[in-house]
Amino acid sequence: MTDNNDKILPKDIDSDYSLPGRLEESNSDTCDSESVKPKSHTRVFLSIMVLSIVVSSGFYSFYFLNQTDIDSQIIENTLNLTPEQILANQYGVGDYGSEHAHAAIAVIVDNTKLNFGLPQFQLSSKYIHFENDNSYLIHKHATNVPLDMLFSSFGMEFTSDCIILNNNESSIKNKKFCAEQDQSLVFYVNGEEYPSDITQYVFQHNDRILISLGNEESISKHLKHLESLEIFDIPNNAPEYSENTITI
Repeated sequence: MTDNNDKILPKDIDSDYSLPGRLEESNSDTCDSESVKPKSHTRVFLSIMVLSIVVSSGFYSFYFLNQTDIDSQIIENTLNLTPEQILANQYGVGDYGSEHAHAAIAVIVDNTKLNFGLPQFQLSSKYIHFENDNSYLIHKHATNVPLDMLFSSFGMEFTSDCIILNNNESSIKNKKFCAEQDQSLVFYVNGEEYPSDITQYVFQHNDRILISLGNEESISKHLKHLESLEIFDIPNNAPEYSENTITI
């Protein structure tokens, strides 16, 4: 017969706390570890947030305190560009020498043809210009060069019914020619009326361009005159002048 004392469980006071698996020991270590980690992550997160705020505040404080100097520098950098360089950037003009083309152009006001053979109209832009005292033949020396760069180089502007010359030469300074009754300002390219803004036109070799301010009846006469003008072939050799010798 088995002794009843063998079935009595040991009291807790008699337990060996060094044995693994004790509830108090296992929970104590786990709880201590988990309670520390969230606090550590929170401190790191807060430190990063504080640092970000400090850096951002420093940047914006620097910008607003120095905004005048920064804006002045931007303006100064822009002013360092010539009007021709600004237009070249605006239109995406290619490098000098990337194209060579000739075209004939006539600007006629009240049956009087403007003389582009005068010195103030010669070699006014390195990209597109008149040269050798010729009064009608324009030369283009780069890709994507619109007529705007030619006109802007010697101060010619167009409105819907006016031609304006803002040139430094006193004889033609601030001249404004506008259509009167029964007159109109029209543009023709290769015998066909050009309905868009002629200043944006990029001409091709052998093009013939007419800008006429006057009566409609005179246009056919102007076109006939334009056809009579000789357009020289593009020379195979390089031009006698170079980019560095062109007066801008």
